[in-house]
Amino acid sequence: MSKSEDKTRFNTSAKPNWCPGCGNFGIHTALKKALLKLELEPHQVILTSGIGCSSKIPHWANVYGLHGLHGRTLPLAAGIKLANSDLTVIAEGGDGDAFSEGMGHFVHACRRNINFTYIVHNNGVFALTTGQTSTTGKQGFISSSTPSGSIEMPFSPAALAIASGATFVAVGYSGDTMQLSDMIAKGIEHRGFSLINIMQICVSFNPKRNYKWYKERIYKLESENHESTDREKALNVALALNEDRLPTGVFYQRKQAVYEDSLPQIKELPLVKHDIGSIGIDGLMADFV
Repeated sequence: MSKSEDKTRFNTSAKPNWCPGCGNFGIHTALKKALLKLELEPHQVILTSGIGCSSKIPHWANVYGLHGLHGRTLPLAAGIKLANSDLTVIAEGGDGDAFSEGMGHFVHACRRNINFTYIVHNNGVFALTTGQTSTTGKQGFISSSTPSGSIEMPFSPAALAIASGATFVAVGYSGDTMQLSDMIAKGIEHRGFSLINIMQICVSFNPKRNYKWYKERIYKLESENHESTDREKALNVALALNEDRLPTGVFYQRKQAVYEDSLPQIKELPLVKHDIGSIGIDGLMADFV
């Protein structure tokens, strides 16, 4: 059997230690299924992550991984992609990581359209620090940080991504690994910045939004003949924020030149393949002596 035929090649000997029933297990499975579907090899893929339950994924996938700071996974992913465009770069993070500490990075990643994929595990809470409400949490949500209920309205990551210039925006659900793996594969194949915002179960700190709750509310956009190339319609769907009807699928996609296309220094070769043997910095260093 060749290496490419090994269906376990993205597995590790270490096993995830998320809470039993956590939606991260479904996302972890869907990600590996997507990589297999695209016939990628471990050495062709790198995962970057911030801090949180979801950000442990690089430890449990047999690919290159870089576990960084809270809210800083996107700069890591962007830097890696600009240095080595041959790699399939995937950033991972939770909603706190992505849309609180990392909000500024998120907007700039959308508008720059660098060619990598961002997978966000969105459960409405900071689960690793015991369930404080996040920017996507329901108004009125009671937690250790909001004992009288959250005052702020939640926002729509999909709507912000579309408005900020992202060229592939999708919303998935951690309980549907078949749809999710297909969605992640499409996001990776898309040439440009791709957001996969995933409604994720948190059985410990947001138990009201359980599998039954989502099952009663989720529907697939393709069942309603959604046209993902229509930016205005996609934005309207993303802004609806109706808790009784939760759409999944590709909200929006378009073709556009990526950021890397305008960088002359990587036009011929990725930075990591440039010959730097003749480059010296002695003169530069002398200025500091």
